[in-house]
Amino acid sequence: MIPLIVTLLIVGYLLMSLRNIFRPTIDVIISNPLLEGVPAITALAWTVLVVLLLGFFYFVGALVMAGSRRRVVQLQTAILSRIPVVKTIYGVARQASDALSTSQRHSFSRVVLLEWPRPGIRAMGFVTGHCHVPDDDRAMLVVYIPTVPNPTSGMLAILPETEVTDANITVEEAMKVVFSGGIVLPAALRFGPYLASASPKPEVTLEPSPEDGLD
Repeated sequence: MIPLIVTLLIVGYLLMSLRNIFRPTIDVIISNPLLEGVPAITALAWTVLVVLLLGFFYFVGALVMAGSRRRVVQLQTAILSRIPVVKTIYGVARQASDALSTSQRHSFSRVVLLEWPRPGIRAMGFVTGHCHVPDDDRAMLVVYIPTVPNPTSGMLAILPETEVTDANITVEEAMKVVFSGGIVLPAALRFGPYLASASPKPEVTLEPSPEDGLD
């Protein structure tokens, strides 16, 4: 129930915020003398406003998909990144939006385990591609090691295939591990209880020795 409640609270807060923002516009429309006799003018005004907003977002989306997305993003970033307070909020919102909109299936091919940052410590990484190192003839893997719980930042490692181990989990399962800080583990990474078989102890028999004075 917790995710459902949190979702409803956030959506309700957003709707109330939008309602407060556009309330003056709706009041101006309703107070127009030409619209006094129109039945259900309030509901009609809100419906028209929602349709206009959806049409605006659709137009912007079509404009972006037409090929000018990079220019729009560059112009937007250039303007908002120079405002002292806004640039921090915009940077965080941009990272969260990119993380949610990026298809992880196409970005990461598989999940591997590697020794990082030193031998003896295992880290989980995502294979992003293959590369060739000039002084090494072996085929190298490009592995992205995300930070917890924000996978938008991390480290990049280039190492041979022999130094990684397949985690045998999907990218979605690995992202759950990263976001939860290791609390949510897939079945392939869970450590089951080790049940050692209780082997019977060997019986020890004491034989009498000549020093005991026994025949």
